[in-house]
Amino acid sequence: MPADEPDRHDVWPSLEQLLGLIAPGMLDVVVAPRGTGVPVADVVLHDPGEERDDDAWAAPGAILLAVGVEVASPDAIDVLRDAERAGAVAVVLRRGGRGPRTALVEAAGQGRTALLTRRPEQRWAEVLGQLRTALVHSAPARCAGAAGAAGSDGADGVDGVDGLRLGDLSGLANTVADLVGGAITIEDPQSRVLAYSRMDHEPDPMRRLTILGQEVPRWRVVELRESGFFQALWGTDDVVRRPADARSAERLAIAVRHGSEVLGSIWAAADGRPLAEDAVAALRTAARAAVPHLSHHRTWGRAAAGAREEAVHALLKGSVRAAHDVGVAPGRPYAVLVAEAHDSRESGAASAAGQRVLDVLALRAAAYRPGCVTARSGRRLYVLVPAGDGEADPARTLLATVRSVPRSVVFAGVGPVVADLSGLPASREAAELVVRVLRERAATLPAAEVVSAVAGYAEVGADAALLRLLDGVEPLWESLAGPVHAMVEHDRVHGSQYGDSVAAHLDAFGDTGRAAQRLNVHPNTLRYRLRRARDLFGVDLADPTVRLLADIGLRLARRAG
Repeated sequence: MPADEPDRHDVWPSLEQLLGLIAPGMLDVVVAPRGTGVPVADVVLHDPGEERDDDAWAAPGAILLAVGVEVASPDAIDVLRDAERAGAVAVVLRRGGRGPRTALVEAAGQGRTALLTRRPEQRWAEVLGQLRTALVHSAPARCAGAAGAAGSDGADGVDGVDGLRLGDLSGLANTVADLVGGAITIEDPQSRVLAYSRMDHEPDPMRRLTILGQEVPRWRVVELRESGFFQALWGTDDVVRRPADARSAERLAIAVRHGSEVLGSIWAAADGRPLAEDAVAALRTAARAAVPHLSHHRTWGRAAAGAREEAVHALLKGSVRAAHDVGVAPGRPYAVLVAEAHDSRESGAASAAGQRVLDVLALRAAAYRPGCVTARSGRRLYVLVPAGDGEADPARTLLATVRSVPRSVVFAGVGPVVADLSGLPASREAAELVVRVLRERAATLPAAEVVSAVAGYAEVGADAALLRLLDGVEPLWESLAGPVHAMVEHDRVHGSQYGDSVAAHLDAFGDTGRAAQRLNVHPNTLRYRLRRARDLFGVDLADPTVRLLADIGLRLARRAG
């Protein structure tokens, strides 16, 4: 910390403290040039694609969550430098399928901002929520307690390990390192790094590669498998020794088991000095004590996130009892926002850009105001937005996020504000109808002209009401038969355009010239088609009842594609 920067350790928690309070394995420290004892003042969303008017943008003391940027991306170094200039203590990037590039690691090591990674299975909204919660609830006393747990040293290795907070794998690694007198790495059964102890000495090349890549190099895994080392490790409850070689120091490893199930392994490496004489005994103790920690790590993160999303979906379906699991206020007014990533007609899948804007929107929602919660469902994002007293448009700022993200197509709708949680299903249904209206409007445009669209229910009320009506009529219509049914079936079988011609005539209120122009045909051609529709099928547009049935039937036919 510079001399002119005030010491905030007494009022701000340290990075190490926050990492100890969030779900184990959620974030990994790649490089921390100033260590993890630096104080943290805030947690900030940082979308590198967002244009900023202020070149002097600053985020002193903040952890920046870089949405949509992987450590292997060419943009990663620029994001790191932006964070450095802003005064951030750390920047979090998505890890992705590959580890960070060497240039990024070197740049981070030469700067002042710590480089952290988010594992692919974690969601940005969960990372933001847990860091914000840890920031609010942390206290100096708790920080001291965590440090004490991580550094405690029981006489036989039991007290030091068992005194840790459940799931604190980093604390476990540091404590076991003190007991065995070496460097500790905790891995899952697929040789991915779950935690590692602090580095008091320069790591050997293998440990460095493993930590930077957050997994044992593939060639090393093959080597250990073919040499029979893994067979020995997974086949015994005891410590397995691997002698030092040209690339790595001596290793001791032990499997962590729960009954017949292997949860992972603990590896001890000579860290610039020989391992302690009782290192083998300490590792046996650590393996027993690590069982609840690895079990907690493997199940808690995904289970908690999944349970929370299920609770949000239950709320949206009318289960007010789920409010306790989500943490929303039962008596507060809310509105439901639904955002849907556009389905490309060419690929049949939502675009990566569309999914990214949903990630951004979820993060913005989590940071928007207390009580704002989200849940994903395929290519849709649901957001519960709390409203203030008399506030009719609580999601206006979130909708602006949809409009502002380039190179993506997302349709977003907001249902009306409801007085309490019992009205959430109605608000959700209205928001989903708005999205359907926007999607159907886009379907009439050339693909190149389709852009993101947002609306509230009041803005598209007539179209939404028509969708509700057609939803109710459709089952009855399909059970009937008549002139319109016969015309639609003929078009389907023979590729004729009688239905399109009738629909254009109805939409133009009987103006043959305007309808013909819309169809790009001569008016006489359109008149001929209308006469043939009357003669062949009995679709006589001079009859008001037939006009009504034709309008309903052709709308339903277009819906069916």
